[in-house]
Amino acid sequence: MRFTLGKMEKLKSKKAIELLFEKGNRIKSFPIQLVYLRNSKEREIMLRSGFSVPKRSIKKAVERNEIKRLMREVFRNQKISFSENLKRPHDFMFVYLSKEKESYATLEKAMEKLNKKFLIKIAEDET
Repeated sequence: MRFTLGKMEKLKSKKAIELLFEKGNRIKSFPIQLVYLRNSKEREIMLRSGFSVPKRSIKKAVERNEIKRLMREVFRNQKISFSENLKRPHDFMFVYLSKEKESYATLEKAMEKLNKKFLIKIAEDET
């Protein structure tokens, strides 16, 4: 697996995003919340991901876009550890929770914690 985040790996479908928020499971590690849902459709891409920063939390679009870029970069570097134990495709949405802009290191630690919690949850669900 490559350390890229290609077009096929991005969650763009409005229906898929609505279904994800409606039926998905949630894991939090401040300042990021992971909403995930196992996808029933077989596909070659195991993970599709989206990134969201609420306008209510961060008012300026420039700052929201910068935070999304940081979250994408952190996820891109840790994508392999998220997908190594997956047997079925999953959809992810990372939602930013903080009211201020956090550093790259903070986001990286939060993503690592999310990864550990996610792998534990997946192991529990499969048994």
